[in-house]
Amino acid sequence: MKTSRLADCGNWILDRFPLASLWNDHMAHYYAPRNFNFWYFFGSLALLVLVNQFLTGILLTMNYKPDANLAFDSVEYIMREVNWGWLIRYMHSTGASAFFIVVYLHMFRGLLYGSFKHPRELIWIFGMLIFVCLMAEAFMGYLLPWGQMSYWGAQVIISLFSAIPVIGDDLSLWVRGDYVVSDATLNRFFAFHVISIPLALLMLVLLHIVALHEVGSNNPDGIEIKKSKDPWGHPVDGIPFHPYYTVKDLVGVGVFLFFFAAVIFYMPEMGGYFLEHANFIPADPLKTPEHIAPVWYFTPFYAILRAIPDKFAGVIGMGGAIVVLFLLPWLDRSPIKSIRYRGGLYKKALLMFVICFIGLGYLGTQPATPTATTFARIFTAIYFGFFLLMPLYTRWEKGKTEPTRLTHQPSLEERIPDLIATFEEMTVSQPLTTKSGITLLPRKPDVTGIINVSIRLAKKLKESLD
Repeated sequence: MKTSRLADCGNWILDRFPLASLWNDHMAHYYAPRNFNFWYFFGSLALLVLVNQFLTGILLTMNYKPDANLAFDSVEYIMREVNWGWLIRYMHSTGASAFFIVVYLHMFRGLLYGSFKHPRELIWIFGMLIFVCLMAEAFMGYLLPWGQMSYWGAQVIISLFSAIPVIGDDLSLWVRGDYVVSDATLNRFFAFHVISIPLALLMLVLLHIVALHEVGSNNPDGIEIKKSKDPWGHPVDGIPFHPYYTVKDLVGVGVFLFFFAAVIFYMPEMGGYFLEHANFIPADPLKTPEHIAPVWYFTPFYAILRAIPDKFAGVIGMGGAIVVLFLLPWLDRSPIKSIRYRGGLYKKALLMFVICFIGLGYLGTQPATPTATTFARIFTAIYFGFFLLMPLYTRWEKGKTEPTRLTHQPSLEERIPDLIATFEEMTVSQPLTTKSGITLLPRKPDVTGIINVSIRLAKKLKESLD
């Protein structure tokens, strides 16, 4: 009788809400390419970290005081007095950095396999809007602990608005809510961080997923699997997302949580990159820190800002570094999507872009010495050159012939014999007899083997770039 009532209740809900069709359209009957690789973990991981940020954020607001006189003490209270408060706080702070790590890798995968190209331009636009919201969310949340670096970092970034002609001073005053960063600033940043931006993020994530499932997922070969279907209308190179990729993503989640937990329990500050040392000191408007720098995930854009001598031009450069990402679908003129079949020009340009982005990220954490500024200007020129010259070099490059069907790539199990052979080539065994008479065969590094393997890898890298 009880089972029958539960079934009737379930049917009553299904008659009024399309839960079954939503599950089928976006999971069970959604066909994804069968050749997803390592780079396709980061979309689901980003969703996982988003859920973590929402849940831990809600728990933190239960004890946090958005008051300039109480904010820092309330964070200390959470850390020292609230049951498991230290864990919740570190999950949230580490989650912020983890969010940007997986998002940056997710965006890099789009550059690798052309996930921004036709017909996925709108997916890329929604993704970039999510990225901008994340930056705003992280910046406003960064002020809330009301530590020294939080206070002065907000003071520096908000003051950049004043560089805008005509409206700059009024705009920075409106953002702060006062003539200096104060209690009014803290309250409005708290409201945006907890209510406004999370609602925008949820909407954009939903639009991003719906747009993705409308046109279908891209794949490492850049082949549109919807072009080849079986008599039942299913892509011959596709498999249902559930259960195949839900199980695959669970493996990725397990590995991610291992590293995530290791950071939380053993190095939550990550040497001052995830949580700056100055942020464990209460905000003091009368004492400026020796070196003010934003959190690591903002430092590439901060380095671009400092590399340009004029303040207003620096703000334009920093904003342009983000805006140009929105234009990527129309800057790339190559008909080839995947980097596997693109010419050497794009591969070399992408390699230079990655190097300069990491370099800018490092320089943004360092004091602005003349040498650092020179390198920052060089990296900034490469950063913008990658995008602004793209319409030219993507037209000139000669790519390989794309396959009509998905190709087979060796799995990890199939690569194991080659990995073992490479390990044996790079090491040499030396018999060792123990006191008990047992002969062991420990392996030690072999310089000649290491050199030979390194030469082969360098040749393969050169061939891939050519």
